Amino acid sequence: MSDAARSRGARSETKPDRPSDPRISVVVPALNEARNLAVVLPELPEVHEVILVDGGSLDGTVAAARQALPGIKVLTQTRRGKGNALAVGFAAVTGDVVVMFDADGSADPAEIPRFVEALVAGADFAKGSRFCAGGGSADITPVRRAGNAFLNGVVNHGFGTRFSDLCYGYNAFWTDLLPMLDLPDPAIPGRADGRMLWGDGFEIETLINCRFAAAGVRITEVPSVERLRIYGQSNLHAVSDGLRVLRTAGAERRRARTLQELRPRLPLATRTDAAGGSSTDGRVAPRRVRVAS
Repeated sequence: MSDAARSRGARSETKPDRPSDPRISVVVPALNEARNLAVVLPELPEVHEVILVDGGSLDGTVAAARQALPGIKVLTQTRRGKGNALAVGFAAVTGDVVVMFDADGSADPAEIPRFVEALVAGADFAKGSRFCAGGGSADITPVRRAGNAFLNGVVNHGFGTRFSDLCYGYNAFWTDLLPMLDLPDPAIPGRADGRMLWGDGFEIETLINCRFAAAGVRITEVPSVERLRIYGQSNLHAVSDGLRVLRTAGAERRRARTLQELRPRLPLATRTDAAGGSSTDGRVAPRRVRVAS
């Protein structure tokens, strides 16, 4: 039996209420991406809703988004950082599936059906990967590639996972899993010293990966090809944001251990891995399942 079939069988036993034709909510964090959104938004497939979360853009991002996609829902993030923008968007979704989608043109809208297909086939979390079979990147630098490989190793060792691409923001998951992420409440005011709250920055992808892994959800890696940013420069800073991701991996491992100690201990025979098989430590081992485009 294939990994996809095993996942499908496990899901049907645990989440029979999930629809086979889910409503899709696309959440797009954006900061000064007007020119990119004018190109990207019209390429999106027909979905239940598209939610733009603006970070205080000064280049007409909101107006450009509304012109490109008149039905778009526009929100303003409450603090700084990509993590906060996503949390604001997540809190507003009304669909069955959440798709995390970057505004800079690097994410291919045509891949959205792949992620949804992986979820309908049985995954709880469909994780985009540039480094599994069928994936790729036209934008990654040697420094970022090396940093991603190192961070992959740290998280895979700490959580018993087999992620091939930790620091990639093109992902999708079922909306009913949102409480499991326990992200900082968007209503909380920012810190007086200007520092970001935990989870508000570029560490958000790592935080989501770690929390889903610690929770033991079914994870499928979906091949994705990262395109070149169309206009402008990335807000990502490889060294400082890489260090923040490294701190995130350590902090999330400590958090997972603490939560595990608080839960009643289960017999090893009752613990399962991502594909529904037995596990000796309760950790998740995501399967790299190629989904047809």
